[in-house]
Order: sequence, then structure tokens, then C-alpha cells
Amino acid sequence: MKKNISKYIAILIIIFFIGSCAVGPNFHEPEDQTSTTFRYTSNKTDSIINMNWWDLFNDPVLDTLIVTALRENKNVQIAASRIEQARANVNYNKADYGPKFGVQAGANVSNQFLSVPSNNNFQSYSAAGVVNWELDFWGKFRRSTESAKADLLSSFYGKRAIEIALISEVATNYFQLLDFKARLQISENTWMLRDSTLQIIQARFDKGYTHIIDVNQAQIQKAISQVSIPQFKRSIAFTEHNLSILLGKNPDSIPTLKTLREYPLPDSIPTGIPSEILQRRPDIMQSEQLYRSQNAKVGVAQAMRFPSISLTGLLGVGSTDLSNLLSNGLGWSAGASLLGPLFEWGKNARRVDMEREKAKQSLLTYENTVLNALLEVDNSLISLTTLKEELVANNMMLKAARNASFLSRERYYQGVTSYLEVIENQRVEFDARLAYSENYQRLLNAYVNLYKSLGGGWITEEELNKYALQRAEAENVDVSTIDKDTLIYQGQIIDLHLTPEQKQAKKEAAKAQRKLEKEQRKQARNNK
Repeated sequence: MKKNISKYIAILIIIFFIGSCAVGPNFHEPEDQTSTTFRYTSNKTDSIINMNWWDLFNDPVLDTLIVTALRENKNVQIAASRIEQARANVNYNKADYGPKFGVQAGANVSNQFLSVPSNNNFQSYSAAGVVNWELDFWGKFRRSTESAKADLLSSFYGKRAIEIALISEVATNYFQLLDFKARLQISENTWMLRDSTLQIIQARFDKGYTHIIDVNQAQIQKAISQVSIPQFKRSIAFTEHNLSILLGKNPDSIPTLKTLREYPLPDSIPTGIPSEILQRRPDIMQSEQLYRSQNAKVGVAQAMRFPSISLTGLLGVGSTDLSNLLSNGLGWSAGASLLGPLFEWGKNARRVDMEREKAKQSLLTYENTVLNALLEVDNSLISLTTLKEELVANNMMLKAARNASFLSRERYYQGVTSYLEVIENQRVEFDARLAYSENYQRLLNAYVNLYKSLGGGWITEEELNKYALQRAEAENVDVSTIDKDTLIYQGQIIDLHLTPEQKQAKKEAAKAQRKLEKEQRKQARNNK
């Protein structure tokens, strides 16, 4: 009895030792070295609002385009597929924890007995079940699974980063489309006005009130505005095609609801504090998980320097006559093996060195991602400030140019001034109209870029409901008591683990895919 107890205690100690031993460095989160405020804001409080920020523009067309893009965009679908690939990779690595079972069968005929040739043929038949279990003594499989889990998290953050970039790109292209349409309208109106002016000057020339040079100059001004019309038509088509691809469909026209100037400029932007960006920028969190993954691979490389310990077993039957194979009784064998490198000219040590350098590169990549994120925020903030100042100046110039152009035409018709003055003021007015429209578009897109650089500042309605349910379960309260307005995005992943319904749906989808492939193979054979 004491021997059995001692045996069990020894086994438990060994299992505990094996489960707790894992070579390689443990992961430590990178140090936060962000400042207390962004350069171009004095806001020291976390005030990022929880909303779909594009709702500020109150455009159902823009909202529909964004929702469609999030559902149909090919890059988003690729990112979703990468999540499933990473999820499968986690389970693939976990499979190494336990023993592996297999079967083996063989039939052999030979004229040798104990390696000595003979005139008789010797036959042998066997069938057995085999088991092999490599003990994770040094943590190779655990480090590998740790790396795979980090890759899974990085794939979730990668998908969200693509979604945020996609929303920003849709909004940016949409406002550019409105700008090109506005500038096309300006060009067409200017062309019609200059065509009318040309007709007046032609009539004055026909009656001898002016010179042919005035007619030629009027023709030039009309052509200048006329040339810009096909240019903006081309820009409109290109932008519509870009939006169509973002929506996951063939190039086509894109509807618009309002003109560019009908979109209000937001009063203020809640920027928050720089440290919060580390939890709201999915590209930063993705980079951190990639660093975690590579750090775990250092442990895998170190574990490969040590011998692997395996337990093997076999249970089966064997016979020299196939008809007696099952009647000879069962045979079995069990054993353990140790296999490890001895001298390979430093190859395994260099593998560890390579993985360490890759981990260092991943850390530097993370730090660079943080710096670029802060750069984007500060650039967006200064863009907002300066573009607002430009818009004020452009508005003043536009009003003055419009008035000067009107007065110069009146002065010319009254014979007070030359047509050169009219030409110059018309040119300035035309350029001022185009510049104001472009300035307004760039300012709207500066707001878009700021929200993007802050990590989006939004979560979907589905995410909001799931976050609330998770919070309620964690706090053991009713979900109706959770204030959803406080549930801002801070790197939460709501669908890391599949529900039973989702697992069943995946099985049915895989079954349907196999059935489809089988039918396709059958059809291919019939077509030959």
C-alpha cells in the first residue's frame, strides 16, 4: 500500500514539475512612455465619446455606405478569415499536449531468417494500436500555444484596424466625391457665365465698340473653365469607382444626398489623453500581441536545445499465418525514449539568437507604432486648426473676388476700364471658388482623420450589447442596470470564444463545403 502511495505521489510531483517548467522569457508589457497631453491640445481628461462618429454628419447615404463596406469589403472578409485561421492554429498547437493514437498494420514475406538466406519463404502479419506521448518537459508546446494565442488576438485587432481604416476611407472618398461634384458645378456655372460674356463682347465687336483682342481673351477665359469640366468629371468617376471597390462591388455610380456645404463642421473634438490611445488603437494592440507571439517563440527555440522525452506503447496481434492473426492473443509493449541534440556546431544556440533578435524587432516595431499613432493625432489636430484658419481666409477672398468680378464687368460695359481687369478678376473669382470648396472638403476629412487616429472612438450596437452582457455577468447584476454610455472601446474582444451555436454553424458550413467539392469533382469527371 505504501509503495502505491509513494508511486502516485512521485507521479504527481513529476506531472507538476512538467506542467510548471517552461524555458524562455516570460512576456512583460512594454513600458508606457507617452506624454500627459497631445501637443496641440490642452485636454488632460479622457473624454473620447462613445458613438458612431459619422453620425455627426447626419447623412443616411454615408451611413449606408459604411455599413455596406463593413459587410462586403473584401479586405474585411480576408481579415475575418485570418481570425478563423488563427483560431484553428491555436487548437492545432494544443493538440500536441496529449498523447497521439494511431494504428499500424503490416504484411511481410522474406527468404531470410535471422538475416541468413534460406530456401523457404517466411511470412508475417501484424496489426496493432500505437500511442506516442511526447512530454512537454521544457514547455515547448506551451510556448508554441502561447504564441498561437497571441497571433489569434492580433488577428482580431488586425480586423478592427482594417475596419477603422475602411470607415475612414469611405468617408474620405465620399467627401472628395462631393467636393469634385461641387467644383464641377462651379466650372459649369463659370463656363455658362463666360459664354454669355463672350456673346456680349462678340456683339460689341460686331458693332465696332471693341477690339478683336477682347473677343479672343473672352474665348480664352471660356476655354479655361471649359477645360476643367472634363477634368472634374474624370475625378468624379475615379472616386465613385474607388468607393465601389471599398463596398465590394463592381465600379458604379455612387448616390449623394447633400451638397458639400450642407455638412456642418463639428464644434469640438474630444481628444482624450495620450495613454488612452494604447487601449483604443487596434494597430497598437495588434503590434503588442505580435511582440508577445515572437517572445514566446524564443522559449520554443530554447526548448529545442533540450532532449525530448516520449512515452510509447503498442497493443496488437501478430502471426505467420493471416488466417490465425486474431486467434494468437494480444501482445503489448511499452517504453520511454529520450532524444536530444548533442553537438551540432552551435546551430540550436543560433536559432535562439535569431528568435531573440526577432523579438527585439517586434518590440521596436511596437514602439514605432505608438510613435506613429501619436504623430497621426498631433498632425490631425494641427490640420484642424490650420484648415479652419485657411477657410476663414478663403471665405474672405471669395467674397472680395466675387464683388470685384461683378464690379469690373460693370465698369467694362460702361467703358470705364479695359477687359484685362475683367479677365484678372474673373480668374481670381474662379480660383477662389474652387479653393474654398477644396478647403471645406479637406477640413471635413481632417475630422475624419482625427477620429481615425484616435482609434475610431466607436463600437457597434452589437458590440455594445455584448459588452454590457459581459459586464453584467462579471458583476452578477441585471444587464438593464449597465450604463451603455460608459462602455467605450478599450481593446475588448467579444467573440474570442465561439458559442455552441457558432461551433455548430461552422460544422454545418464545413459539411456543406465538402459536399459541394464532392459534387464539383463528380461533375468534372462527367465532363471528361
